[in-house]
Amino acid sequence: MKSDRLDPDELKANLGTNRIGGKILVYRSTSSTNDVAAEYAKNKENDGLVIFAEEQTAGRGRAGGKWSSGRADSILCSIVLTENPLPPHVLSLACAVAVAEAVGRPGKNHAKIKWPNDILLDGRKVGGILLESKTGPAGGSFIVGVGINCHQQPESFPEELRSIATSIDIESRSFIGRTPLAKRLLTSIDHWLDAAQESRQKVIEEWCKLSIQLGHRTALIFNGVKFAGHCIGIDPEKGLILQLDAGGVRMFDAAHTTIAK
Repeated sequence: MKSDRLDPDELKANLGTNRIGGKILVYRSTSSTNDVAAEYAKNKENDGLVIFAEEQTAGRGRAGGKWSSGRADSILCSIVLTENPLPPHVLSLACAVAVAEAVGRPGKNHAKIKWPNDILLDGRKVGGILLESKTGPAGGSFIVGVGINCHQQPESFPEELRSIATSIDIESRSFIGRTPLAKRLLTSIDHWLDAAQESRQKVIEEWCKLSIQLGHRTALIFNGVKFAGHCIGIDPEKGLILQLDAGGVRMFDAAHTTIAK
């Protein structure tokens, strides 16, 4: 396989962002970029700092899930936001739109969003977002963790994930360098954080365009109980809105809900 090492100087070169990526660190290996970022978040001056890792030994996903990746196979990064005027639910939507935009259209499939935090290509997961809030001496802050599968091949995934996971290389049928993708990611997040401050509605509208659930039948688990219905909308704070098969309309928030397989 070609060398595809991430270099902080290359990542910062001509990046052109206003806020994100003014400081970039690349770790050869760490337990979790979110954990490293949380330490830096204790200093207000680290707003916009980005932590990349070639490998995570204890990466995690939403609801305590594990994020596994081989060395230099993925984009694994966390962004420190010590100043955040956005409500968490709007921040989450903006980051999902940004990651989907950065992934773009490798091959013939445009990246889509599976609520609340999965990024899909051709119906299979290529990336995910983990948003964590932290309170410390510097006040409240947020860590935006992003994972994007890049160089994995089908045999790279555990057998039980091969039908539901994919990578940039699989979809493009070629070797796609991580540095240009990482720079697109930082530029896109920078843009959509600014856009969300100017107009939350713009973010919601873009999210709806990229959603695989809006307008379709969806099954989910809420507090251990399964519900199914037609997804008719999204409320930024309260979550997915379903016209239930059993009758009635109900909202399901991300904190207590998972999409049924």
